[in-house]
Amino acid sequence: MDLHFISSLALLVLLVTPKGLYGASFTFVNRCDYTVWPGILANAGGPRLDSTGFELPKGSSRSFQAPTGWSGRFWGRTGCKFDGSGSGTCLTGDCGSGQVECNGLGAAPPVTLAEFTLGTGGQDFYDVSLVDGYNMPMIVEGSGGSGLCASTGCTTDLNRKCPSELRVGHGDACRSACEAFGSPEYCCSGAYNTPATCKPSVYSEMFKAACPRSYSYAYDDATSTFTCTGADYTVTFCPSSPSQKSTPVTETTPSTPMTGSTSQGSGSEPGLTYSDNGYGYSGSGYTSSSYGYSGSEDSGSDSSTEPGQTMLTDGSWLAGLAMGDSATTAPCIILYAVSLLFSCHQLYL
Repeated sequence: MDLHFISSLALLVLLVTPKGLYGASFTFVNRCDYTVWPGILANAGGPRLDSTGFELPKGSSRSFQAPTGWSGRFWGRTGCKFDGSGSGTCLTGDCGSGQVECNGLGAAPPVTLAEFTLGTGGQDFYDVSLVDGYNMPMIVEGSGGSGLCASTGCTTDLNRKCPSELRVGHGDACRSACEAFGSPEYCCSGAYNTPATCKPSVYSEMFKAACPRSYSYAYDDATSTFTCTGADYTVTFCPSSPSQKSTPVTETTPSTPMTGSTSQGSGSEPGLTYSDNGYGYSGSGYTSSSYGYSGSEDSGSDSSTEPGQTMLTDGSWLAGLAMGDSATTAPCIILYAVSLLFSCHQLYL
C-alpha cells in the first residue's frame, strides 16, 4: 500500500467523520485564590474521562476530551489535604474515595454541580445545579457551537448569604433544605415527587434570586437547562473574583426553617456574561415544558428527581440522542467510503 493511498484514506476519514463522533472537550479553569480539586463522575454504564479527580492550583487550567454521548457531572472539592501517596480527604465536595481520584464515587453534599449530557451529532444538554446545596461559585461556558449555547452557573458567594440553619462550619458550604430538614416537600419525594406537587420553597427561591440560571430545586427546569450543538465547554471556578469563603460570616439568621416566601429574582446575575441569544430569565426564547428528569443514583440528595439524567417525558427523543443514531451510522459511512477508495485503488494497480 503506497503512501499516496494512505494519505488519501486518512483525509477521507477526516472529511466524513462528524465532530460529534469525538464528543466535546472540557477545560477546567481555577480563578480562585486557593487550590481546587475537581471531581468527575460519569453516569452509570458510561465511559470515563481520563481522570476522575485531580489537583488544579490557582491560576491553572486542564482539559479533557470526552467521548461522544458522554454524560456525567463535575464539581470542585475544597480544603483538601492529601499526603505524598495521594491519600486524604476534602472539607467540601469530598467523594469518599480517600484519594485524589474519585474512582467512580460522587460528591458528598453540599456541593455545586455542573451536569452534562452530550449529544451524538445533536444537542448537548447542560446545567449548574444547587439541588445538592452549594460549596463554591462556578460557571459553564460553551464555545464553537451552534444554538442557544448560553453561559450558566452561579458567581455569587452563597456561603456568605447562607441562613444559619443551612450553613456548614464557618461558612464553608450551604446545605439544601432537603439535606438540612429531610422533609418530602423540600426533597420532592413521596407525595411531592411531581412538578404539580413539589413547588419552590423559600430556600430554593433564595438560591434562585442569587443565581437565576442555576437549578434551585428538582423541578426548576424552564430557566435552568441549556442546550448547544457541537461546542466545547469551559468550567470555571470562582469566575468573577477570588472567593471570599474564608471571610467569617457575621450575619445572624433564625435557627429554624423559614416560612413565607421571597420574590424570585429576574435580573442578570452579577458577574455572569450571558450570550446575546434572546434568552431571558423568564424563559423567553426557550421552553422546556417537555422535559422530565429521572433520579440520579449518585445525587447525595433525598430527591428522587434530581436533574442529572435528562430524559423526555415519553422517553424517546433525548434518549435517542444519548444512545445516538449518528454514532452508529457514521462508522457505516466511513466503511462504505473506504470500500469505494479501495475499489478505485485496485483499478490503477
